[in-house]
Amino acid sequence: MKAGPKNLLTDVAGLKVGNAHDDRLKSGVTVVTADAPFTASVHVMGGAPGTRETDLLAPDKTVSAVDALVLSGGSAFGLAACDGVAERLRAAGRGFAVGPAVVPIVPGAILFDLANGGDKAWEANPYPALGKAALDAASGSFAIGSVGAGTGALDGMVKGGLGSTSLRLENEATVAALMAVNPVGSVTTPGMRHFWAAPYEMNDEFGGLGPDPRSGLIDPPASRKMAMIAQGGQERMNTTIGVVATDAPLTKAQCHRLAVMAHDGIARAIQPAHSPFDGDLLFAAATGVGSPVADATLAQIGHGAAVCVARAIARAVFEATPQPGDVLPTWKEQNGFGG
Repeated sequence: MKAGPKNLLTDVAGLKVGNAHDDRLKSGVTVVTADAPFTASVHVMGGAPGTRETDLLAPDKTVSAVDALVLSGGSAFGLAACDGVAERLRAAGRGFAVGPAVVPIVPGAILFDLANGGDKAWEANPYPALGKAALDAASGSFAIGSVGAGTGALDGMVKGGLGSTSLRLENEATVAALMAVNPVGSVTTPGMRHFWAAPYEMNDEFGGLGPDPRSGLIDPPASRKMAMIAQGGQERMNTTIGVVATDAPLTKAQCHRLAVMAHDGIARAIQPAHSPFDGDLLFAAATGVGSPVADATLAQIGHGAAVCVARAIARAVFEATPQPGDVLPTWKEQNGFGG
């Protein structure tokens, strides 16, 4: 296996990603789309999710393809980003035909970033406009770090962010992940220098420091973020959300299994993961056409997706950048890391 040429979700043929954010708001939106509808499903493992149209992605539901997937900050307010994306797609004639009507299929998921030091005193919900802007920006290349849905994200100890990675598998399929990282848990081992995901790192993509050489790392560090937000009487202020994708031809049911397998990457990269305070969710998308792959091939793709998720989570934190008013430092600030 080797990383794709861009080491981004858009190494999967057909996919585009767009980001939009507001630094004063300390929040943003990331949209995954394509020129044609693509097969998708979802799996939720966190105890406090915020979603739109995810029930439609169950294998037994009618619609088999979507027009876009949305990751957004803003908690419940951020679900309105899907409205902006759907409005843009409808104007372009994209969507599921129902008689004379066309209905864009735009599932979405949100993370909580309302207590991150940004100006949240808006009069009108800013997320529909951010959704439109993210869709307009969608292309084959995009930035990671403190951008899009990762703009205001925080992990338990330092700033979170938006990360992405890819793999070219031995079976010639490409698999990739895009993660907005805002967990209650920590992406780093105690001391905040080494990443839990270090065994999966490729090409020094998040610093090349290697795994923590210590043993007995059973107890994760006490969450700085949890202590900070608990003062306001709120604990469900977290969530790691993302998209895994492949260019292999998968059915909707196979996409669901892909999402299930890929959640292992969250557990490998964040301690603790899938808690009652997180809304951890993964969408899975497939752009390939033709006969569905065999189960043995799906198992390889699922393993690759989990590896990509773990790497993308660490990369999101590694690439975060400081902004005025931040309530937590970046990993690079914390560790005196150049770049």
